[in-house]
Amino acid sequence: MTPAPPSPPEVQEFPTYRLPTFLPPFLLGWGVGAALTFTVRAAGGALLGDPCEGRTLLALLLPLLLGPGGLALTAANWRRPRRAALGLGLVVASLLPALYVGAQDIGELRRTGCAGGYVVVSRVAADGQPGGSISSLRLEAGSSVTVTARVGGYTTQTHPGVFTVQAQTAAPGVTVTPGRTQVRVGEDFPVTVTVPATTPVNTYTIGIGAREAGGDRPAEAAGTLELNVRPAPGTDTPGTNTPATDTPATPADPARP
Repeated sequence: MTPAPPSPPEVQEFPTYRLPTFLPPFLLGWGVGAALTFTVRAAGGALLGDPCEGRTLLALLLPLLLGPGGLALTAANWRRPRRAALGLGLVVASLLPALYVGAQDIGELRRTGCAGGYVVVSRVAADGQPGGSISSLRLEAGSSVTVTARVGGYTTQTHPGVFTVQAQTAAPGVTVTPGRTQVRVGEDFPVTVTVPATTPVNTYTIGIGAREAGGDRPAEAAGTLELNVRPAPGTDTPGTNTPATDTPATPADPARP
């Protein structure tokens, strides 16, 4: 007796998603995600007493939960259109409104100074006004240059006080002299860098900081500038003299407040 041939494996067909059965659970998933976004945001804002601490995590919590969670639900139930639609609704809710609202909250934290401050250093243009921001300077030994700096990362509304400016460097003999020691947010002030002729050829780091002592939370801003000291004219190999130049910084400086 001849045995019966084995039956062919069952072909897994891709399920058909129809709008009447897909749209209601999709809208339900989006509605649940949106409701969770604003509920958790309101509850977290009421529980967090500090205006800065924990706010970034609160802004990113729902997008990080709804997005991967919705994708996992959709992948696990791809042959069940209603459940897959529910997961896709959660994924969309993780982008809008969850991610959009979270980005707005993080932007507000930056405007209020919770993201910290920084000092922007700029070259001086031909008309005496500040030019583009720079991250490094190249100077010959025995020369000096004046750049401009300003305190950023805060606004005059959130930090109207006076910042005390300090500058320092570990380079031997190099002096960094701020033209003003008391400034406000967004105000330009000159900084003169002087390199003696005896300074060894090397790369050094200049630190420029500012601190606002007033208020319950002292505000600080810091910036660094790389100083490349080149040989003085007549002391190096011919053709290697390089005039004082500067290197543009990465354009991450926001508009002045």
